[in-house]
Amino acid sequence: MKTPQQLHIPVLLNETISLLAPEMGESYLDLTAGYGGHASKILELTRAPEKAVLVDRDAYAIAELQKKCGLSKAKSEHSDFLAVAEKLVNSKRKFDLVLMDLGVSSVQFDMASRGFSFRVSAPLDMRMDPCMRVTAYDVVNKTSESELTKIIQDFGEEKPKTAQKIAHAIAINRPVKTTVELAELVRSVSPRSRGKIHPATRTFQAIRIKVNDELGQLEKTLPLAVELLSPGGRLAVISFHSLEDRIVKNYFNEQSTSGYEADVEVINKKPLTASDNELVYNPRSRSAKLRGVVKK
Repeated sequence: MKTPQQLHIPVLLNETISLLAPEMGESYLDLTAGYGGHASKILELTRAPEKAVLVDRDAYAIAELQKKCGLSKAKSEHSDFLAVAEKLVNSKRKFDLVLMDLGVSSVQFDMASRGFSFRVSAPLDMRMDPCMRVTAYDVVNKTSESELTKIIQDFGEEKPKTAQKIAHAIAINRPVKTTVELAELVRSVSPRSRGKIHPATRTFQAIRIKVNDELGQLEKTLPLAVELLSPGGRLAVISFHSLEDRIVKNYFNEQSTSGYEADVEVINKKPLTASDNELVYNPRSRSAKLRGVVKK
């Protein structure tokens, strides 16, 4: 039986390779290396692992990266991408290729104990880095009802009235201890969902984003990622929901349309999405969007 790591399929791999166009000897920074799906292919093409830095905030992923043939010679960093980007900027490093593959990895979803999924009962965790102090349990059980409403509405893109109902249901049933408990509470007060999307999906997304400060990290890291590019260097970002994609799109547009002061040029004005073929063998790619810029 294959391990979750072996079953991990990198999203938009062909599109990412086409956009970044890696060349022999180029330096590479992967700010969300995960289990090395993108990195393995890119380093096959650059053949310069000594010029690569692979970053992930998940200790499990870092441990696997260090075992992989072809990746073990690259420098790996167990940290969130903002902290590493700040350190690299301070040390004046430059890279030809930079990749950010946002969101939760398939492996994190599939490891029930991590608490990202409600398919099986597990403690409310959702930390991308298990060393972090705040968990989903803390957000669900220690946040005021009004703040929880705002989190679900803003980060889960839930309708205001529905967000309020969900937050109230949680507040009067505390403590909520497991993923299944939370999912059932959400289902009990949510409008019936048309289609296959579980009514708790948006709430889980919202809590996960809050726990990991995903949007705040992204907003602060994008300018640093651009600063880390060499002239002619390429930055690619894969996002998985509209909140992330909006931040990336707006930042790229702002930086590319500032006249003589523009630092970058947008590579693809419309985001690249998964092919019909990829959607068949990798359904999790259905919401993925890829955008890129090149440094002037």
